[in-house]
Amino acid sequence: MNKVITYGTFDTFHYGHLCLLKAARELGDHLTVAVSTDEFNNTKGKKCVFDFKQRQQWVNSIKYVDMTIMEENWEQKINDIVEHNISTFTIGDDWKGRFDFLQDYCEVVYLPRTVGISSTGIKGLL
Repeated sequence: MNKVITYGTFDTFHYGHLCLLKAARELGDHLTVAVSTDEFNNTKGKKCVFDFKQRQQWVNSIKYVDMTIMEENWEQKINDIVEHNISTFTIGDDWKGRFDFLQDYCEVVYLPRTVGISSTGIKGLL
């Protein structure tokens, strides 16, 4: 089984998030999504509109997602890949090159962002 993992905050869930999750799932047979905890987002300086449990609940409700886990820190990715027997790590191409070090553990795929939409842009409009 080809298992895929991706990471994100998924606050103010939008069409771009859905496209990312669909494309990630198409890379394999099983998709695990690591949703950033509120505490981890605080260390990144991110203020969320919705709390972790709400964000995790709606990510879990997406048909492309097989499982969610908590993203609690930057360093956990290697452990997650090994623990969950991940074949492919994927994330938006705005992170291109930042996770190449994971190629020692699995395939790394940077997916194109959905043009014209972002959480930052949505928050700016509100």
